[in-house]
Amino acid sequence: MSTPPSPRTALLRHGEVHSPADPFATAMVVEAGHIAWVGSEGAADAFADGVDEVVDLDGALVTPAFTDAHVHTTATGLALTGLDLTAAATRAEALTLVREHAIARPTDRVLLGHGWDASRWPDRRPLTRTELDEATGGRPVYLSRIDVHSAVVGTALLDLVPGITDLPGYAPDEPLTRDAHHAARAAALGAVGPAQRTEAQRAALRHAASVGIGSVHECGGPEISGEDDFTSLLDLARSEPGPRVVGYWADRDIERARALGALGAAGDLFVDGALGSHTACLHEPYADTAAPHTGIAYLTTEDVAAHVAACTEAGLQAGFHAIGDAAVTSVVEGVRAVAEKLGIARVRAARHRVEHAEMLTPDAVAAFAELGLTASVQPAFDALWGGDSGMYADRLGVERARALNPFAALLRAGVPLAFGSDSPVTPLDPWAAVRAAAFHRTPEHRVSVRAAFTAHTRGGWRAVGRDDAGTLVPGAPADYAVWRTDALVVQAPDDRVARWSTDPRSGTPGLPDLTPGAQLPVCLRTVVSGQTVYAGDR
Repeated sequence: MSTPPSPRTALLRHGEVHSPADPFATAMVVEAGHIAWVGSEGAADAFADGVDEVVDLDGALVTPAFTDAHVHTTATGLALTGLDLTAAATRAEALTLVREHAIARPTDRVLLGHGWDASRWPDRRPLTRTELDEATGGRPVYLSRIDVHSAVVGTALLDLVPGITDLPGYAPDEPLTRDAHHAARAAALGAVGPAQRTEAQRAALRHAASVGIGSVHECGGPEISGEDDFTSLLDLARSEPGPRVVGYWADRDIERARALGALGAAGDLFVDGALGSHTACLHEPYADTAAPHTGIAYLTTEDVAAHVAACTEAGLQAGFHAIGDAAVTSVVEGVRAVAEKLGIARVRAARHRVEHAEMLTPDAVAAFAELGLTASVQPAFDALWGGDSGMYADRLGVERARALNPFAALLRAGVPLAFGSDSPVTPLDPWAAVRAAAFHRTPEHRVSVRAAFTAHTRGGWRAVGRDDAGTLVPGAPADYAVWRTDALVVQAPDDRVARWSTDPRSGTPGLPDLTPGAQLPVCLRTVVSGQTVYAGDR
């Protein structure tokens, strides 16, 4: 990113500064990469002559930069620069896009695409191998489903993976899952050269900055992306201005995770798969399969306990991908076993994480709070798949589907929340995620805009062990975003709270109106550690 560094000291004024230090602040001073002062317009005059730059906000809103707590950066960049099938409304439309992409990329060793979702197509039938071979002229092609837990591939890609037809998860003319999918994904991503990979990573980080994201948590691992991909991303983030990148490496070999520069042996260490691919592990069978089954368990309770114990003793964060209720149970029981052995205080202090955690019983919510587990969750999942006629209801039935993603219950119990996108599963779009949590399809799971905003800003910092960041207060890192937006309001599920909070006497800082249908804020500038990493048009 070629934007020149910001001046050493800057005064921002004539705007709205979202800060718990002063709920009516209109100005802020940044010095040496940190917030130096937040306050009123009158007091700002005293700083005007002693700074290198004065920025007239012209009424714009300044907030902490967002943190996206679950990203697959290279895959996001490949979706941005390559074939994106998320908008394909029919199978025929998807095939047309594949055909056009093959023509446009004649030199690619493997054609890569992402985002198809047959559950939203009229015939609900995935693309077949024969159709892909015809559309691509027989070239190798890998197209991941929107949840990234299954894929359709062409015959030529299968030929690159000897023995794939004998692996679990392979079936003729059906999407690949489990080990067969992991092998095909490794072959497809292995065909991406260093130049294409760097292009994709830059595109993803540039896009993240353009939507006000100042930090991303990269969730890599040996079953997701190669070690070179992980280390090259960390190197890129250190060498070029852009969002901060915190790396998690989902590996039971914790020394390998440490050697690669990961903060934790965490992220997408799979306990199960995903609901859309029928691989999330459930206590009760899926509602929409001909032969009843309960999904896939990749790790046992004993596996979880061994990993959590090793990470806790080594001073690393542990973390798991767990979506189905049976998978979440395995995580909870495994972590509790370690707490009984090493002491609950040590386990809580480690701030172990659970990614996704979509199917949570009340007992599981209580256990998360007891054990100090951070719930790294994706509100856009509910917006995309929730409701009585969505994919969740198809897979589970309406009653079970309504229980998913219980954000309000998690907050009431005191469970730390960190919001993310799981991009490229859902887009990098933090205000849309805040809206999705505040206007959850199941009303009892809704949280206030303020709580959702906190989970997408300060929550991500807390998830990596930093309690001193993610807010605009003196001493905090100067990671912030500037927004063009309409009048600020306070929105909460309970109208009585909303009315009280909008009273000036409450001292509650406002946020943009995120009512569905209202225009979302537009990012004008993103700053990381006092340095501008994105500057858009005013």
